[in-house]
Amino acid sequence: MLDLQFIRDNTDIVRQTLKNKKREGVDLDRVLTLADERKAAAGAVSELNRQRKAAAEARDADAGKRLKDEVKAAEDKYAAIEKELVALLVKIPNIPSADTPVGPDESGNKVVRQWGDKPVFSFTPKAHWDLGKDLGVIDNEKASEVSGPRFTYIKGDLAQLEMALMQFVFSVITSRETLGKIIAAAGLTVSDKPFVPVIPPIMMRSQVMNRMARLDPLDERYYFEKDDLVFIGSAEHTLGPLHMDETLAESALPLRYAALTPAFRREAGAAGKDTRGILRLHQFNKLEAESFTKPEDGLAEQDLMVAIQEYLMQQLKLPYQVMAICTGDMGFPDQRQLDIETWMAGQNTYRETHTSDYIGGFQARRLNTKLKRADSSTEPVHMNDATMMSQRPLIAILENYQNEDGSVTIPEALRPFMGGKVAITKA
Repeated sequence: MLDLQFIRDNTDIVRQTLKNKKREGVDLDRVLTLADERKAAAGAVSELNRQRKAAAEARDADAGKRLKDEVKAAEDKYAAIEKELVALLVKIPNIPSADTPVGPDESGNKVVRQWGDKPVFSFTPKAHWDLGKDLGVIDNEKASEVSGPRFTYIKGDLAQLEMALMQFVFSVITSRETLGKIIAAAGLTVSDKPFVPVIPPIMMRSQVMNRMARLDPLDERYYFEKDDLVFIGSAEHTLGPLHMDETLAESALPLRYAALTPAFRREAGAAGKDTRGILRLHQFNKLEAESFTKPEDGLAEQDLMVAIQEYLMQQLKLPYQVMAICTGDMGFPDQRQLDIETWMAGQNTYRETHTSDYIGGFQARRLNTKLKRADSSTEPVHMNDATMMSQRPLIAILENYQNEDGSVTIPEALRPFMGGKVAITKA
């Protein structure tokens, strides 16, 4: 949620953001009017309480009774104004950073940089859905019978490879030494404090997800109305509220967390899109990172997140490109979004495998997560989240490391986590 004074001081910027993020239905003039009305109503409540206290001190019972009723009416008026104002404020998206491209949809995204050479084959490379079926490690057909479309069974060596991927990532992000090397190589001046592994809940109250600004669009969520619980679409959804309604000491920051969880998405808007393979599923595993920093460190923290993502892909020797996501394609609470798209040789294209979201103080203001400075002043902390690994890089490994005989070479970086195994072959 944006600071109300910021909205008042930067109305033109907020109006442009509503347009660029396709949220033009919010009545900004009504927001400002309600803000004035709330201020006046708060003053009225305060004045009536002052008069009521004076009446009590004067032992004026008639005035006290009358003022009690007037205070109740004034408080009810304030509450009604507050409810309408907050309902509008939570519909206003975060302001994009100055370097965010302006665009209507994914067509407006910009390539920031590319890394790696695309593999060259002496044969026609297969897509991962054919490789997975031939190797007996992906079974969408049986999963569809059991659970419906967009579910899968990942089996055998590919299941082990996924676990190896996640172990590899944890070995990197929990190592101060490795993080120090990544920071130095990227030319950053940030803390080398490691990420703390967490096993979080995978269901959360809808109200808390709304405070995270991630509940909408609701038709993308698996929501159990009877229990008022929502399946998370990413571990960030329950990592972000880890310090909800808390005030964090400046000396404790940054706080960095990472969690490997199942993620659940209805993919309601993806009818007929990517129906084969494991690119777009209703359920998949994802290793997500979340951090809490001082405001002045927020952008550099996102740069660190991306540097880690790039380090992981470089260790796996997977060609990729970093994308700056435009205003029309970025998330509602995002201030700056950078994605990594990895080359998929069997599909002859780059596909998104990682994302990183700099949220600034937007979520923290909704979550009431504050930073207490050394001088005792308080302000919202700044938050970042990023995909460290998911199942999607499995696709890139299958397609980029495939061999003519149908086997798939295991990247060297993952072999120590695979018992030294060098290839996936048909059982």
